[in-house]
Amino acid sequence: MDKLIISGGCRLEGDVRISGAKNSALPILAATLLADEPVTISNLPHLHDITTMLELLRQMGVDLTIDEKLRVEIDATTLNSTVAPYELVKTMRASILVLGPLLAHFGHAEVSLPGGCAIGSRPVDLHLKGLEALGAEITVEEGFIRATCDGRLKGGRVFFDIVTVTGTENILMAAALAEGQSIIENAAREPEIVDLAEFLIAMGADITGHGTDTIIVNGVKSLKSCHFPVIADRIETGTYLVAAAATRGKVKCKNTRPDILDAVLQKLEDAGAEIETGEDWISLDMKGKRPKAVDLTTAPYPAFPTDMQAQFAAMNIVAEGHSRIKETIFENRFMHMQELLRMGAKVAIDGNTATTEGVEELTAAPVMATDLRASASLVIAAMVAKGDTMIERIYHIDRGYECIEEKLQLLGAKIKRVPG
Repeated sequence: MDKLIISGGCRLEGDVRISGAKNSALPILAATLLADEPVTISNLPHLHDITTMLELLRQMGVDLTIDEKLRVEIDATTLNSTVAPYELVKTMRASILVLGPLLAHFGHAEVSLPGGCAIGSRPVDLHLKGLEALGAEITVEEGFIRATCDGRLKGGRVFFDIVTVTGTENILMAAALAEGQSIIENAAREPEIVDLAEFLIAMGADITGHGTDTIIVNGVKSLKSCHFPVIADRIETGTYLVAAAATRGKVKCKNTRPDILDAVLQKLEDAGAEIETGEDWISLDMKGKRPKAVDLTTAPYPAFPTDMQAQFAAMNIVAEGHSRIKETIFENRFMHMQELLRMGAKVAIDGNTATTEGVEELTAAPVMATDLRASASLVIAAMVAKGDTMIERIYHIDRGYECIEEKLQLLGAKIKRVPG
């Protein structure tokens, strides 16, 4: 199993190109199952989860053509199975996203209950209730969700009692081909939801309200061909900006979207960073200064994202002053704190709140990644620590960051991948 070895003490400086967003690409790839014609998706990140989703489509008989730029043409008309097997689904929670499209287009879906990061309870019952509101008949048995519908799904009202991103995506995709109007209330508002809706619209769907908490979908009979580029990854962007802030550096993120990072950029400015933005770039300059600690409370978009909490924690532990971090989305999302303590961080955890006291210097130690964003926090901490830090279980980081060591090397980090 590969490991990362990072020698601390370098300031990050330079330009970095941001990849397409995994959390947008995965539902968009699932949504290609709705089309009656081939569709082309570009700006896909080269990540294991993307490869897994493509393999899942291929196993269901979907015809895929991939070029050297990782543009993929997908023809779902060749589909010969509506079963998503456990072997693939267990490695990636996003596999649940094929449930809505398979059911809406083919009238049947059999999807294994999903796996993924162990960061807390993420029940799929909200997806199932939503699909039942559109006329689906669903049973859960032998570890599989089995869903059928008689003819087309029927438009209906779906109210989520908890905001759910993948739940909103599944119902949005299913409703696109349902007969009549569907109203999704308390819908997630994330940019990745908006991107999925824009993709469905590009194929001919009738959708309004995406980006608000009420989405209205007027079902259409069929969806057609289109070419669609995936949105830039706002979490990857934020990670490189925080890494630069923690190392007192200066970076420019290119091919990104400043307009979907307001909460993160505000907190970086509070930490003392000078931020400049253009249409598709963001620059951060710490002027060599140590960051100031910032308080955070995670909440659904447009508030501060849970997927940036761990990275800011890594900055806060070497920042000036104290910080209070409150995690309201996932109950298990402080696992990285135990590893940061091994490097000399001063952290106290009380339920869903972590309090940090900034230290002048961290010390290298062997640490272990526990989930995707936790692993990013360890990389940031290692870059400011004295000595060589070895990070194990980096398969977590490879699920969400394309070529992370190459990109950091270009910014001046001393980081290398070694076989386990």
